Amino acid sequence: MNTSATDPAIAPHSRWAWLIGTFLGIGRVRPGPGTWASLATVLLWWLFASRFSRHPLLLAVAVAALVTLVGIPAATRVARESGIKDPGFVVIDEVAGQMLPLIIAPLRWKYLLLSLILFRCFDILKPPPLRALERLPEGTGIMLDDLGAGFYALAILWIALRFGPSL
Repeated sequence: MNTSATDPAIAPHSRWAWLIGTFLGIGRVRPGPGTWASLATVLLWWLFASRFSRHPLLLAVAVAALVTLVGIPAATRVARESGIKDPGFVVIDEVAGQMLPLIIAPLRWKYLLLSLILFRCFDILKPPPLRALERLPEGTGIMLDDLGAGFYALAILWIALRFGPSL
């Protein structure tokens, strides 16, 4: 018996979408599930790219694209099944957005930390037009505002790498 269509613990749902949408449950970690997801993304990226990739730039682009392509339908399904327009526990959008500055970030802790800080600042502050992107329907809106924050972080990181002092 379903007592609440909006209770994700009770509502029937697609396991794959919830696993992806919550980034294997990280979206349930409090406080700040988006920050935890971004931190996990940076750490997993560093572990994987520093050990297994000869071409981290190409791999980061591929991962960002794949996470986005899978994240939009997963976020859509979780939003529908939970009855929440933009569920805070959906953090696959943070994973996709955080991957963007990692495309150009050297695999050294100072640059990885800078990419994390830049992305989280833009994701939290949501400068224009990120708020407008949030209003797009379902998973598209959930994902695109974070991808926009990721592009802002990528641009500032590029400027820092190009013109700033070496870290």
